[in-house]
Amino acid sequence: MVDLVWFQLLSAALFAIGIYGVMARRSAVLIVMSIELMLNAVNINLIAAASHMEGIGSFANFDGQLIAIFIITVAAAEVGLALAIILRMFRNKSTVNVDEIDLMKW
Repeated sequence: MVDLVWFQLLSAALFAIGIYGVMARRSAVLIVMSIELMLNAVNINLIAAASHMEGIGSFANFDGQLIAIFIITVAAAEVGLALAIILRMFRNKSTVNVDEIDLMKW
């Protein structure tokens, strides 16, 4: 059995890569992919913690998995909406570079 620390280190590394992707990228599609990577890092952490707490309480081992399912659902909705917005911006401006998109400016 693998210790919880290794899963937490993997989750922290994936989350850090996701943060770097959000901060360093200019393409809106890559930013959305980095946000998905961060959400999946949180899911790994939640499921690892839930399996580590197995046997503590009656439903303690399902809490992390239930929250992970909600996060997956929110992530799917976020990707659908974000890609629709990105496609609309590409049609209007012919770019998905977030530095060049100024639709909210007066």
